[in-house]
Amino acid sequence: MKKNSHKYVVFALLYIAFCILFIDRAAISISIASMGKEFGLTSAQSGLVLSIFYISYAFIQVPGGWLSDKLGSKVVIIIAILMWSAFTMLTGFSWSITSLLVIRFMFGIGEGPYAAACLSETSEIFGYKNRSKATSSMLSSNYVGSAIAPMIVAPIMIAFGWRMTFHVVGIIGIAFVIIYYFTVRPIRKNKSIDEDKKEVKKGNWSQILTSGMVWKFVIIAFGISMVNKGLDSWMPTYLLKARHINLKSISYLVPLPFIAAGIGAFSSGWIMDRFFKNKEKFIIVISSLLTTIFVFEMYNSKTLTSVIIFEVITYFFKSITFTSTYSLFSKIITQDNYGSSMGVLNFGGQLAGFVAPLAMGFLVDIFNGSYNAAFLFLVFSVAIAFIVSLTLNSKEINKRSESIQKLETASA
Repeated sequence: MKKNSHKYVVFALLYIAFCILFIDRAAISISIASMGKEFGLTSAQSGLVLSIFYISYAFIQVPGGWLSDKLGSKVVIIIAILMWSAFTMLTGFSWSITSLLVIRFMFGIGEGPYAAACLSETSEIFGYKNRSKATSSMLSSNYVGSAIAPMIVAPIMIAFGWRMTFHVVGIIGIAFVIIYYFTVRPIRKNKSIDEDKKEVKKGNWSQILTSGMVWKFVIIAFGISMVNKGLDSWMPTYLLKARHINLKSISYLVPLPFIAAGIGAFSSGWIMDRFFKNKEKFIIVISSLLTTIFVFEMYNSKTLTSVIIFEVITYFFKSITFTSTYSLFSKIITQDNYGSSMGVLNFGGQLAGFVAPLAMGFLVDIFNGSYNAAFLFLVFSVAIAFIVSLTLNSKEINKRSESIQKLETASA
């Protein structure tokens, strides 16, 4: 197989795996109402079930990224898919809220390393020049997977119940690993690293964790992901309980925002390179501001139609913010520490996955089933991302980007 065609095969497989990941993850959001009924869960307890995955997922990001740099992305990808698929299947065997919490916590540990390993592999096969476009294109899989999920999960739930749903989607993941393994053989990194290079890597770790610029990106990822994780987790239940939509209708309504988000994510890399060359921070500023406005409009909506319309627009702009943040960040980190750096950034994004569903569940309980306070909470969260994006220094970003491009070119 030619090198060029092989890299697109690898990209396609990684993209499909990301879609499967989000189908597995979305299954809990769609099933939580049925699970809550069987186990007698309150909204706060349901929020904890949705959130427990993200706390382990968030804290495994940095170790997972480090493992990707240490062992090689292919090895980590296979281990991650096998683990999350196994715990997806085990979710269907849960017998109490305690067992459910333990299984979902372990599910987060299994899934955690995949994002950094996947993006590291993508960066490696496409090189620095195409890194931002490849990153944004890969991240569009998050929304494609989330859009497909209700169309797969809801019919299985209707026909066989929520337990069988988790068994089926877990088996899909295990089947994929077999295909991936024989198509892209996992090769352990075995580079001889001299003492000087080891010291450089130690220095890079120090620079990653002490850089004000890096932590600004982390805060932006956290703020925009609060909307992402909050709506992903609670919108199906909101539509079922507050808007009285049936499960069949959910399978048609829930994908619409994700389709819009997929379009936004896929196009963000091209938009950034075409219209925001050397001033990339402004695409993050503009899109995060528009996300804030449209989340607020969704909060103010009185009809189901307006809720869906503003949700679709919100997802479009939040996905541009999200993928642009990751794409721009990818331009200021070196390939040697790509997995570790992405792990740090993804920690901020995934920590929001723990905070948002749990906080929204408590707010729904406190306000007697009303979702208004929960949606307003998301408005303030994304506003933080907008404010921090204004403080990004374009000159500093461009200087760092040029320096890394020269380094990567020389290494190549």
